Order: sequence, then C-alpha cells, then structure tokens
Amino acid sequence: MEKHWLKHYPEGVPHEIDPEQYKSLTQLLEESFRKNAARPFSVCMERWMSYRDLDELSQALGAWLQGKGLEPGARVAIMLPNIPQFAVTMAAIIRAGYTCVNVNPLYTARELEHQLKDSGASAIVILENFAHTLQEVVEKTSVKHMVVASMGDLLGFGYGKWITFAVRHLAKMVPAYKLPLTDGRTVTPFNQAIAQGTALSLKPTPQSLDSIAFLQYTGGTTGLSKGAVLTHRNIVAAILQAEAWFTPALKRVGDVHKINCIAALPLYHIFALTLGLLAIRWGAHLTLIPNPRDFGKFIEVLKKRPFHLFPAVNTLYNALLQHPQIKTVDFSQLCVSQAGGMAASEGTARAWQKATGCPMVEGWGMSETCAIGTNNPVTSAEFSGTIGLPLPSIEIAIKDDDGNTLPIGTSGELCIKGPNVMTGYYNQPAENAKAFTADGFMRTGDIAVMDERGYSKIVDRKKDMILVSGFNVFPNELENVISLCPGVVECAAIGVADEKQGEAIKVFVVKSDPTLSEEEVAAYCRQNFTGYKVPKYIEFRDDLPKTPVGKILRRELRAGK
Repeated sequence: MEKHWLKHYPEGVPHEIDPEQYKSLTQLLEESFRKNAARPFSVCMERWMSYRDLDELSQALGAWLQGKGLEPGARVAIMLPNIPQFAVTMAAIIRAGYTCVNVNPLYTARELEHQLKDSGASAIVILENFAHTLQEVVEKTSVKHMVVASMGDLLGFGYGKWITFAVRHLAKMVPAYKLPLTDGRTVTPFNQAIAQGTALSLKPTPQSLDSIAFLQYTGGTTGLSKGAVLTHRNIVAAILQAEAWFTPALKRVGDVHKINCIAALPLYHIFALTLGLLAIRWGAHLTLIPNPRDFGKFIEVLKKRPFHLFPAVNTLYNALLQHPQIKTVDFSQLCVSQAGGMAASEGTARAWQKATGCPMVEGWGMSETCAIGTNNPVTSAEFSGTIGLPLPSIEIAIKDDDGNTLPIGTSGELCIKGPNVMTGYYNQPAENAKAFTADGFMRTGDIAVMDERGYSKIVDRKKDMILVSGFNVFPNELENVISLCPGVVECAAIGVADEKQGEAIKVFVVKSDPTLSEEEVAAYCRQNFTGYKVPKYIEFRDDLPKTPVGKILRRELRAGK
C-alpha cells in the first residue's frame, strides 16, 4: 500500500519507528529511571517526586506484589486519580511482570464489578475515597489483595498527613467502608506495602515485546466495556510514535528534560497515559491535576511555572476558556495544545488560539491503538478541521463493509494497521473476528474521508448517523458548525423518531448568552445547512451529560436524560 501521506510529513519526522530497540516496556522505564534519577518526575500540590523516587518506590511496591505470590502476567487493577501513587503503581505492576488494568475511579459498583470480573484481577490498588464501591463487589470477584492509598501518602510526612486529614474529616470525601477479609483476602495501606516491599528484592521477570502490559477498557458507551489487550510492543511503539511526531514543535524548549506536561486528563485514560509515558521517555516532568473540574485551582496551578505540552479534550479547553481567570495565565511557553478523545470544534479551536496564541492540534486514536493513529502536524499554524495524517509506521485505509479499500475522497470506515494496534479484546473471540479485516486492518467504527494528501476527516460514528428522509446526517458536522453560532458554548445533536421523516434532528445547546433564543439558533442553522440538516427541535440545557474524560454522551440524550 502506497503511503502517499509521507510526502506531507513535517521536516525531521521519520517515516518509521523501531519498537525492537527495546526488549520490553520495562527496559524503557528502567533506562529512563537510571538516566534521569536526579531530575523531577512529577509535581502535585507543590510536592515534587524525582525519577529516583519513582524508581525506588515502584521497585518496593513491585517486590511487595511479587511477595504475595501472584502468578506471572497476573492482572492488577489501578483505581486512582492523578496523584503520585498512580505512576508508582503502574511502574510497579509492569516491572514485577504483571498486567495493568486501569479502572475509572468514578465507576459505579456495577461497572467496577464487571471490569474486575472480566479482567480476572487478583489485586487492586485503590484510593480510600472509592473503597466503599469496592466493598460492595469485591467478594464477587477474584481480587485477593487490596492496597488502599490515602490522598497524602506520597506528599511528605507532615504535609501528607494534613492533606489526608483534610480530605477525610474536613471535606468528608471518604465514605465509610469496611473491606472484607473473607477467603484469605488482605487489606494493606499503600505506605505499609511500600515499607514492607523495601525489605524485599524485585525479582527480574522474563518479558518480551509480546507480553501483555495493559488491559485498557473501552468506555463502554455502546454496552459492556471490553478490555483491549495492549502488549509491551504496542505501548513502546506508541511512545516512539508520539515522540517522533511532537519533537518538531518542542525544539524551541531546547533540553527535552525541561518539558512540563500538564496531566489534567485522567491517567487511567489511554490519551493521558500514553503522553505520561512519553514524558518518562523524555525524562520530562508531569504537573498532576487531581481534580481538573475545580477550574479556579487548576488555573492557579497553570500560573505557577511555564508549561509546554497541554493535552485535553474539547470540553476541557472550552471550560477553561469560560473561566474569567484564564486571562491571567502565561501561555508564552506553550508549544503543543493537543486535542483528542473526541471531535474538536472549530469554535473552541478559534477561541483557544486567540486566548493562548497556540493553535489546537487535533488528532485521532482509540484505546485499541494506544491513543495513537492520526494527528495534524504540530507545526500547524491554525486548526485544520481534519484529524491529520497517519503517524510513523501506521497505515490508514478507508474501507467498505466488505473490507475493500475505497478510492480517495470516498467515505467509508476508517481502518488502521500498525505496531501500536491492540492484539484483540480480552477473552472476546467473537468480537475479535469482527474487529479485523482479512488483510489485518482493525475496523474502528468511525466513518471518514481521506483526501489526496492523506489527511482524513471523521464524518461520524456509524451508530450515531441520523437518517432524515433517506439522507444521511452526521452529528459531528452539525455540532461543529452550531458551535460557531454566537452565544453557543457547546452542543450535541441526536436523531429522534419522526413519523414523516423516519428521524428528525434534535440539538441540545449550552449557551453563554442568556438572551440567545431558539429562533436565533434555528436561523443560524438555516443559513449554514441544507434543508434536511436543519434541526427540527432545539433544547437549551445548563450542561450536557459527559464521560469523566469529557466526551458528550449522545446515548444519554437519546435516552431522555
């Protein structure tokens, strides 16, 4: 297959990457820990952790896990927000020869039970704030060892104690819980596990690039979530692909060790996780934001020191732009505003560039591809409205339902092949049979069009398409245009049953201008859309239902929520 997009790569970006330069993800991590021992790895609540700290703490926790007799490749769940314990736990699991199962800390008991059962996790590291949820389900799972972290565990003795006290007793954010000790289960405080592990030795475990590193569960917005099997090769490849792509924009920083990456998106999500691992590869540091929804405190953190890489979803950029204090932030050192996780709207992109001087660079990826797939050049001067070009060592094809590659300019299913693409879904042979084409491309479920330069544009998800009197209408197109209407903050479009047309279009709008009327929005739509694309119904909302990562949940709107 001719990769016609390569001729449009930015200068200096290689066409291919070589994950074989590492024997495993463990080797990549330990090489960075060794080289960057004295450098800062993260800052959280103004308390710093060095690479040496990360190395020693993860060694201790890894040795503790091995001491529990977990079999090689055992699944260990992580249910933590963006606090220092996350990186320590993730590195410990990988180095000890186990598989990370990232869990959304805000899961309900039903969702947590499904993921623990499906993964077969035998241990979990969880923040005490969420232990009451685990209490409800743990006896129905194979989890035997529970490590319970407190918010202040790694923030220094005095300050950490105070933070934990404040979270427990002043903010009252830790509901009462009592984890069961039935059937040989153990419960160990995080710092105690570290202390016990310090007296043990982390035993080297045979690993290869084909070993499983993560079971990364999909969002489950279409039903029960599935675990994407991500190998050491997948993760290493994604890190190297991201490094190759971002390097041109970060040259002006000079020393990559000085790069400050804002970690506001949850690290359990593949987008933030991959960029966090890229920071480790660089020997750069992360600014951890445990609660990005507290926009006042978030902005205060942004004001403290220069930052260079800011990954976010469209809704997070939008929310920051609405905050009056955003004007007090110095964006002069910002090199990359990386948008992903959901479609970026042109309205938000324009406003972000005007406010910060840094263009939003949109990319596309999935849990199944380690968040890597296509991206606009990071040297772009403005928002393109496309998802960009395939990254190094990736092939993209637009295919029909039979797996045939379609001509340039024809819409079809976006399919992807590359070293970053999962090996399949965990214990889901039927899903795996449907997930891949005969020639080895993974079907993504996204409908896209590729132009002659290799730039692709997502038209929409197959399932979200609205059929109006036989015409296909794609919500992303509607939302992108309506977001540019004066007075509109964000919007979502769905199809609703209609006796005459089969389906009619309904748009939910969050407005910044309280005087904005339905008729004004309708008039704007009539100016910008052909007749069958004009919404029949417009409803104003104070907010829209979203996943914890910020994706708008159209299915909840369709369900009348």
